[in-house]
Amino acid sequence: MKAEDEGLRVNRSLVLPVAELKWRFTASGGPGGQHANTSNTRVELAFDIASSAALSPAQRARLVERLGETVQVVVSDERSQARNRALASARLADRLRKALEVQAPRRPTSPTRGSTERRLQAKRQRSEVKAERRSGFPPSGTD
Repeated sequence: MKAEDEGLRVNRSLVLPVAELKWRFTASGGPGGQHANTSNTRVELAFDIASSAALSPAQRARLVERLGETVQVVVSDERSQARNRALASARLADRLRKALEVQAPRRPTSPTRGSTERRLQAKRQRSEVKAERRSGFPPSGTD
């Protein structure tokens, strides 16, 4: 049994069954001569998030919120349908993996002593530059 037969592995705990993936192959545009005109190398891979049985309710809710009810990947980078299929699978898995990531909440911190000192030093320098402009120096260009 090949890895493709079991399904599309998104992460350690999620494998999408092959039956839930919808593949479509069409002629790819662009250069390639007669080969491009006669072979269906462009790959469209779609996954219906809303009706998937492989997802838990929490996963489904997160994916629908971030990606919508269906997610689709279109690949026509290579001249080979097999390579485009592999790229489409990898891109779909990557997109789903990133959408499933739970971001840790940001914990606000106090500024460090060094950053505070640098900020105040920059303010002092800027203030000195502006003070020099006001201090009665003759404008440039007049003697």
